[in-house]
Amino acid sequence: MANVLVADDDADIRDLVTFKLTQSGHEVVAVEDGPSALAAARESAVNLVLLDIRMPGMSGLDVCRELRAEPATSGLPIILLTARSQEGDVERGFAAGADDYIIKPFSPRELASRVQAVLGRAGQ
Repeated sequence: MANVLVADDDADIRDLVTFKLTQSGHEVVAVEDGPSALAAARESAVNLVLLDIRMPGMSGLDVCRELRAEPATSGLPIILLTARSQEGDVERGFAAGADDYIIKPFSPRELASRVQAVLGRAGQ
């Protein structure tokens, strides 16, 4: 399966996502803020990044933009996982380079399905 980076400042969400993805057979690296997410994406062999938008230090949108701007990570699949549900928020997420956008609260089963779908589209 895939190596997935999960970045969310809410420990409960991070633990739930980690549990569900691990249960689905993925390896998970979990971090709690934007700078740690950017560092982990650069340094770890991850196949997909799951980012909360509101995180300390650096937003998930900024992390997404940074990853898209760097040749080594520009093709890395990115899913935004956030409570921001307005149409403008979703548009900003896709404009930043996200491959998918999941709104909290979410179904863990749907999360696992979307991760598989994004990985499949990325050929992984």
